[in-house]
Amino acid sequence: MHKTETRDGMIIEWDAPFTMPDGIVIRADIFRPIEDGQYPALISYGPYGKGLAFQEGYKTAWEIMAQDYSDALEGTSNKYANWETADPEKWVPDGYAIIRFDSRGAGRSQGFLSVHSPQETDDICECIEQVARLPWCNGKVGMSGISYYAANQWRVAARQPASLAAICVWEGFADNYRDATHHGGILSVFRKNWQEMQVKTVQHGVGDRGPRSPVTGELVCGPETLAEDELERNRADMPNDLLRNNLDGDYYKNLSGDLSKITVPLLSAGNWGGQGLHLRGNIEGFLQAASEQKWLEMHGGAHWAEFYTDYGVALQKRFFGYFLKGEQNGWENQPKVQLQIRRPGEVRFAGRGEHEWPLARTQWTRYYLHPDTMSLATEAPTQASNMSYETMGNGLTFFSEPLTEDMEITGPSAVRLNLSSQTADADVFLVLQVFDPQGKEVHFYGALDPNTPVGQGWLRASHRKLDAEKSTPYRPYHNHDEQWMLTPGEPVSLDVEILPTSVVVPKGYRFALNIRGRDYEKPGAPAVLSNMKRPMTGCGPFIHDDPDDRPPALFDTRNTVHFDGAELPYILLPVIPKA
Repeated sequence: MHKTETRDGMIIEWDAPFTMPDGIVIRADIFRPIEDGQYPALISYGPYGKGLAFQEGYKTAWEIMAQDYSDALEGTSNKYANWETADPEKWVPDGYAIIRFDSRGAGRSQGFLSVHSPQETDDICECIEQVARLPWCNGKVGMSGISYYAANQWRVAARQPASLAAICVWEGFADNYRDATHHGGILSVFRKNWQEMQVKTVQHGVGDRGPRSPVTGELVCGPETLAEDELERNRADMPNDLLRNNLDGDYYKNLSGDLSKITVPLLSAGNWGGQGLHLRGNIEGFLQAASEQKWLEMHGGAHWAEFYTDYGVALQKRFFGYFLKGEQNGWENQPKVQLQIRRPGEVRFAGRGEHEWPLARTQWTRYYLHPDTMSLATEAPTQASNMSYETMGNGLTFFSEPLTEDMEITGPSAVRLNLSSQTADADVFLVLQVFDPQGKEVHFYGALDPNTPVGQGWLRASHRKLDAEKSTPYRPYHNHDEQWMLTPGEPVSLDVEILPTSVVVPKGYRFALNIRGRDYEKPGAPAVLSNMKRPMTGCGPFIHDDPDDRPPALFDTRNTVHFDGAELPYILLPVIPKA
């Protein structure tokens, strides 16, 4: 099983064993330089199968990357390409060891599969220390990778393992409740479908029912083959755990890290389009980490691609080179915040350095909702009224006037609503939109879905309780620790977070706020990714239609927005003045 060979300019160890304190063996593939010496290690640890070829396991994502991000596939044979992990052929020649761990219970690693669990965090910390003691390692270990391989970095860094020298969290959520599973308290079905499509398919023990590595010929999920009932006993019942734990609490805290305990140098790289999973975590992780040396980078485009581009690799190498190898490469002059500013019609976005987040020069601007004209304006409406909408319809949309000059919106937004329902609860879905002069909506690549609106926010009305210490006018923070049910027909005040965005709205365009009771849907043909269970219609796989979480008797109803309270409905936008 464990073997070492020299090929393609690297020493490669296949299935290197790392024995955990309880005797479970975690397997890793190690790619390192041939030349004698001591090198820093970059590790990734996750459940996707280290032996599964990117091209096979994620076929359509690979094809999109090849078509739209050709530089991501250049300078390498792509023979060792693996979903969301660093390509060793791009890193080993620069003096790094790349190590890919199959997490406990996944791929070639034995044990009980429980994603994001405290046991997994224990395992990663143990692996870091064992790697640091290997004779070819210089004692410095960094963590690398996208998504799953990024999210677990927050938890591990909070444990402060002695040999962890730097982390690069590339599109990784931080809060298992708010970021990943319950948007505004509303259950997302993504995690359930993700386990079906991307985790169970490469669980350890799938064996000869699963794929083989195109490089080694070994079973990706072996070597043993287990019966389906044994596989089920060997994994956590995560989908039902999410339903059973509909409020935030110990269950989710055990799956998350204490960001305030993170002191290691970090680079948090987020995606404006990651509204349904990672976006919030990248920004909150950057803000809340106690690290004195921390940077935020925000980009657009496909979730899995920018990491591999010349831009992404160069950024990572400067960061890791500085902290793992002591290179004097100018990283100390890197802007603390580096933003790609999106503009309609562009697929590549101009970068801009900043000093802080949110931007200090932000002009926080209230745009009030006007029911008589269905408009947004800085002046408040003067007449009391109300407007109702069917929750399973397209809701209410309020438009700005066509802009007389370009306007940049960069930062978090918040909406204040006075809302009532015909039932004892209401789910509010908010969409920040931009329309061109012909009335066509502007979309950007949304991490996974190619047609995503500019911004989104969610809140279950019964979860409206605010944490006064953590909330700001532009970022309401909800406790999600108890339910305050509604009295049918009686309005309540709701403060709803719209996740951060960046877009320049050109002259002649309009921005809009859509209030609805179900997920946003873009008209037209859906998009398809081979590793996603359902076609995507604007929100990617991050939708909210679990009938147990959203029973029709409670949520298929009619809601009313009230314009007669002391606080009139408005959206607070982060307007950035021209330099």
